[in-house]
Amino acid sequence: MSSKKTNKNNIVSEKITTIKVLEETKLRLEKLKEHKKESYDNILRKILYVLNVAREDPDKAKRILERISDVRDQRIQEEKEREEDFKKEQKNKDS
Repeated sequence: MSSKKTNKNNIVSEKITTIKVLEETKLRLEKLKEHKKESYDNILRKILYVLNVAREDPDKAKRILERISDVRDQRIQEEKEREEDFKKEQKNKDS
């Protein structure tokens, strides 16, 4: 049975489903986001990709995980800087 559907414009779309995960699992998945609006589907696909790569080339998988970590750390730092800038702007407006 295929999970793809074709709409009236002949555009193929994937069927979307819901899965239940523990809150802890959700928080752990969120920690793997490379950007704020990254979907859980993308995160899970990334995990599966890394697992498949690890079977063939553990060093490559490690490099991928390090890159994900670096991108995530950079995103967190940028968010902190934006938040600090916003607070400074608000403080200056209130003065």
